[in-house]
Amino acid sequence: QVQLVESGGGLVQPGGSLRLSCVASGSIFTIYAMGWSRQAPGKDREFVATYDWNTGGTYYTDSAKGRFTISTDKSKNTVELLINSLKSEDTAVYYCHGTIDGTTYWGQGTQVTVSS
Repeated sequence: QVQLVESGGGLVQPGGSLRLSCVASGSIFTIYAMGWSRQAPGKDREFVATYDWNTGGTYYTDSAKGRFTISTDKSKNTVELLINSLKSEDTAVYYCHGTIDGTTYWGQGTQVTVSS
């Protein structure tokens, strides 16, 4: 059983920064990729960024380029997402996902609210 647990969400003022973290634990043999998606109120879940565990490559949706940075600590099976210059439209539940041993797992999500 593999679990992904996110942390770091909260209430942030516009223009601020936030760092989200996700730890994968359990019976893990090989991590292929870990990343983040988000779901804003009334909208579908959308992909944000992912990190290829094998190549070190990073991929971002167009709306995330420039303000979002994904990084990892492979020794701790952790992926982080740094979000700068937060905007109200970044308000969403952010979900961590990981492709581990051929299966995609999802975390429970962490709420990010951008408001003054």
